[in-house]
Amino acid sequence: MSALRPLATPDTAPLFPPIHAELITLLRSLEPTDWDLSTVAGAWRVRDVVAHLLDGELRTLAAHRDGHSLTPDGTVTGYADVLSLIEGLNASGVNFGERLSPRLLTDLLETTGHWMSTFVTALDPDAPALFPVAWAGDIQSDNRFDTAREYTERWHHQMQIRMAVGERAHPGVLLAHRFFDPLHDTALHVLPHAYRATEAPEGTALLLIVTDASPEELPHAEPLVRTLLRENRRWRLYAGEAVRPTARVTGTPDAFWRLFFNAPPADSAGGSITANGPAELVGPLWRARSVMV
Repeated sequence: MSALRPLATPDTAPLFPPIHAELITLLRSLEPTDWDLSTVAGAWRVRDVVAHLLDGELRTLAAHRDGHSLTPDGTVTGYADVLSLIEGLNASGVNFGERLSPRLLTDLLETTGHWMSTFVTALDPDAPALFPVAWAGDIQSDNRFDTAREYTERWHHQMQIRMAVGERAHPGVLLAHRFFDPLHDTALHVLPHAYRATEAPEGTALLLIVTDASPEELPHAEPLVRTLLRENRRWRLYAGEAVRPTARVTGTPDAFWRLFFNAPPADSAGGSITANGPAELVGPLWRARSVMV
C-alpha cells in the first residue's frame, strides 16, 4: 500500500520528440496498401488518421503559436457547440488530406512535429491555455494540462495506426512506462467530471489498478495504482492506494487506453478489465471518455 498524494498533471512536453520520432519511423515503414486499412476511428482509414494528425498540428500552431483563430459559422455557447465545431474542422482536414500522397503526408507531418515539439517546450506550463480541456469539464486549463491533452491525441491516434497494421507495427512500443503512464494519468483527469453527478458517502474510494498482461508483452515492473476519492463532497484523484477501497477496477494498459479513448469494445474493454464493488460506483467509469465525444 502506498500513501495517497494528489495526482499531478504529467509534464509531457519532453515526450513530444520521442513519440513523434516513433510515428515517423512507423509511417515510413508502411506498405502502400497499409494506408487504406480501416482503423477503430470510425470510418477513418490509416491515411485519414495521418491527415487528421497533420491538420491538428497545423491548426494548433496557427491558433496557439501564431494567434490565427477561425471565426465559427455560428455561436458557440456550450459543449455540444464546441463538439460540432471540432467535428466539422476534423472532417474538412481529413477531406483535404485526400489530395496528399502518403509521402507528402509523412514529410509534412515530420516537419510540423518538430515545430510542435519546439512550441510546447517553450510554453509556460502554469500560464492559462488558449482553450480549456473540455472533456475534463474545465472552464480554464493551464498549458501543462493542454499540452498533456495534445500528447494524448498523438498517442492514441498513433496507436490506432499501429492496431490497424498489426503486430509488425509493434503496438507495444506505446504501452511501455515511458509513453503509457503519462497518457494514463492525463486520461484519468476526466473522472472527477464523469463522476460529478454520482453521490457517495465521504471516503468512498475507487481504485484503478493497471497490471501487465504478461512480463514479456508489457514491461511494467509493478502495478500502477490510482484512487478516485470522495472528499469534501467532491471527487478527487490521487496516486497511491486508499486504505479501505469501496471498489477495485483492474486491467491491462491496453484495456485502459481502449476504454478512455473510445476504442471498442468500450463497456469493459473486452473483458480485459475486472471490477469488484457496487455497480453504481463503477458504472460511470465505463462511460468516461478522455476525448471529445
